[in-house]
Amino acid sequence: MKHELIMVDGNEAAARVAYQLSEVCAIYPITPSSTMAELADAWAAQGQTNLWGNIPTVVEMQSEGGAAGTVHGALQAGALATTFTASQGLMLMLPNMYKIAGELTSAVFHVAARSLAAQGLSIFGDHQDVMAARSTGFAMLASGSVQEAQDLALVAHSVTLQCRVPFIHFFDGFRTSHEVNKIVALHRDEIRALIDNDWVRAHRARALNPDHPVMRGTAQNPDTYFQSRESVNPFYEAVPARVQQCMESLGELTGRHYQLVEYHGAPDATDVIVLMGSGAATARTTVDWLNQQDRKTGVLVIRLYRPFPVQALLDALPASVRRMAVLDRTKEPGAGGEPLLLDVQSTLIDGLQRGLIKRLPWLSGGRYGLSSKEFTPAMCAAVFEELASDAPRPRFTVGIVDDVSGLSLAWHPIGDLEPPSRVRALFFGLGADGTVGANKNSIKIIGELEGFHAQGYFVYDSKKSGSRTVSHLRFGPEPIDAPWLIEQASFIGCHQWGFAESVDLLEHAAEGATLLLNAPYEPDRVWAELPERLRARIRALDIRLYCIDGDRVAERNGMGNRINTIMQTCFFALAGILPRDEAIELIKESIEKSYARKGPEVVERNFAAVDDTLAHIHQVAIPAGEEQISDYPLPLAPGGSEFVQRVTGEMLAGRGDRIPVSMLPVDGTYPTATSRFEKRDIAREIPIWHSDICIQCGNCVFVCPHAALRAKFYHQDWLASAPEAAQSVPVTARGFPDSRYTLQLYPEDCTGCGQCVQACPVRAGEDESHEGERAIAMMDKAPHLAGQKQALRWFESLPWPARERVDFSTVRGTQFLEPLFEFSGACAGCGETPYLKLLTQLFGDRMLVANATGCSSIYGGNLPTTPWAKNGEGKGPAWSNSLFEDNAEFGFGFGYVPITCCMGRPSASCKQ
Repeated sequence: MKHELIMVDGNEAAARVAYQLSEVCAIYPITPSSTMAELADAWAAQGQTNLWGNIPTVVEMQSEGGAAGTVHGALQAGALATTFTASQGLMLMLPNMYKIAGELTSAVFHVAARSLAAQGLSIFGDHQDVMAARSTGFAMLASGSVQEAQDLALVAHSVTLQCRVPFIHFFDGFRTSHEVNKIVALHRDEIRALIDNDWVRAHRARALNPDHPVMRGTAQNPDTYFQSRESVNPFYEAVPARVQQCMESLGELTGRHYQLVEYHGAPDATDVIVLMGSGAATARTTVDWLNQQDRKTGVLVIRLYRPFPVQALLDALPASVRRMAVLDRTKEPGAGGEPLLLDVQSTLIDGLQRGLIKRLPWLSGGRYGLSSKEFTPAMCAAVFEELASDAPRPRFTVGIVDDVSGLSLAWHPIGDLEPPSRVRALFFGLGADGTVGANKNSIKIIGELEGFHAQGYFVYDSKKSGSRTVSHLRFGPEPIDAPWLIEQASFIGCHQWGFAESVDLLEHAAEGATLLLNAPYEPDRVWAELPERLRARIRALDIRLYCIDGDRVAERNGMGNRINTIMQTCFFALAGILPRDEAIELIKESIEKSYARKGPEVVERNFAAVDDTLAHIHQVAIPAGEEQISDYPLPLAPGGSEFVQRVTGEMLAGRGDRIPVSMLPVDGTYPTATSRFEKRDIAREIPIWHSDICIQCGNCVFVCPHAALRAKFYHQDWLASAPEAAQSVPVTARGFPDSRYTLQLYPEDCTGCGQCVQACPVRAGEDESHEGERAIAMMDKAPHLAGQKQALRWFESLPWPARERVDFSTVRGTQFLEPLFEFSGACAGCGETPYLKLLTQLFGDRMLVANATGCSSIYGGNLPTTPWAKNGEGKGPAWSNSLFEDNAEFGFGFGYVPITCCMGRPSASCKQ
């Protein structure tokens, strides 16, 4: 049987198997598991069949709890059912999961393991959610790579049918779920070989059926409940052996062999790390490096976590071990140790008591990787260094600086552990600019070639649109199992010019690397426009510098602001992974495959863009000279508090990993009105006001999603201090003598969406200087930026009009009210945020906001900054987020705010 090699991410790898082995998929997409649900939905819509030739029913419910309830009902009806979830979504499923397990019902829930919302929400990966589900009675199987996500998904589906114990099959959110890698696809015959139809028939026979009716889910009394809970023990005792047997059968079919607990390292190791998930590959790489230096280290990788494989762990542990560190990717406040540590500790004591081990090793427990915090070989090496010390800490953390509890381990660079044959590339882009999509395409183009392997991982914050993305791509002749970020890149692409000023693009550049800039300047001007600190780094690292005006090429070829094809072509032309002509041919084949359904005109337009790109890549000559290497300044507007400068600023600079524990709020309480200090400066075109044809209707201000356009009227005496760039016209409304009107843009906060232009009702007549134009028009930002910033400083000195002088029952009137929702992380052109902004203009100084998780929590409550703001009196909306779908109930509770304080005084006047 010929094995097919495919490029997929971890979500797709798991979903391919789950879809084949399910008849019902009840879904409610939640990051980072959404792709599994979306793929299942798409495959069903396309008519793809499962293993038995049927199209699964894919139904999206109103909540995660609803999805779990639907799965439970389908299972009771005898169907094979699954779902996909993560984080609070899994928490909402817990009640049903206890029922499904209690009724010994075969099922698999696939989980892209993610942080739980505690002091703050996080969409990123760790094991907090699955650890919170470990008492449900579900067996738990952990995958540590994209290949494992596929293979162990099959093991879970097979064993649950054999044992009647339901499974959680989990893998690390983002780190595995979103990593793209080359894997060997399971053939349908291989899947069928591990699924016995007799097991399916037995599952069907247990279904509720009026032909032989039964009751299930009764209310039990003290006389029988305890015994009933104990009755399931034999089923759980059988699971580990069945899982191992299934893994062996899979190995015979595919040549890929797995163990419940797998040991890697020196056979006579004295120091061993225990962990599960994607960190296993990092530990294996570190162990190999240390053992080459005559160290005796090893790593135990746990795959089956529930039921805990006691015997398998004892069998896999080298008899020579003296010290062990158990690494948990979760935190359980107040516990004597995290879950995996306590399980290992219990196992070792059990083994000692039964005489299966001769001595109890020193056991340390460590936490790492919460919320996708990096876990690198250097950090893993630091754990081994701690173990080898005279007095290893019983508890520690790694990957952070803990200056409160003093638990954190220091780590130091250990050099490049990747093979020299591997090409590594970094790409800096903006969310929604096409960079990530183009890089995924590049991975597939190269990875699908015979003799090539590829890996892609994409770092972005939860705002996604309009915030920085960093793509990490690896290519090489051998399989790539490196679940950490690139530290030595040979190619760096910067797709947004503004990053040259604010981001240390060469922090992870190898000496002699290639740097490609998307630059809005002629090639002979690029060097002069670069900041001195970047020029110094280019010289110091002997960087080869290239540029292209990708936006201009895209515009010239009718592609709008989508520069993905242009920048992808540059990468293939410069990186040297493939011969240039062959690489361009592959790009064009990919374009044809991707855009054929949109018609030949779209395909030809992309072809033309590729050819035009090749003609406009330029190498930038580096003249003689000498610059000073300096730190990158904090990307902050002046005037922020000490907290904003020391904490918010560090997060904005991409240095949040360095912030020590002591500087962060203990309960997740952060200041509002901080987005005003974040000048993202991401628009290439900005709206410019034509004051002489403006009718002062306020439409443009009303629809601006980011409150980047504002208007004020004021007494004409204020013009005495106005700079030359400031624009002003008389107020056209009646009753405002001696008053002037100014419409002002916040140029560094504008996203360039153009909504204001679309909303403008003005069309200049033929006899006017702006023939055919509206009163506001999009223009290149560069020539206008300095003047707009100068005018803005004066505009902000103007007082907001007194509310009693404003008719805020009209759109025109509301433009003169101060917005207390500004410069959010919403997508350019967002249709929601103008209404929130209006709400704050009308009522913001007395608002409490009960928020539901979703877009509103990301553009409104996502660190580092928040758009909920304050007025000059320090008043403004107070915001909080509870769970996912409970904002109505949460807000209902707000209605019970105390009328009096604890001293009996009115709450509003209480000073204590």
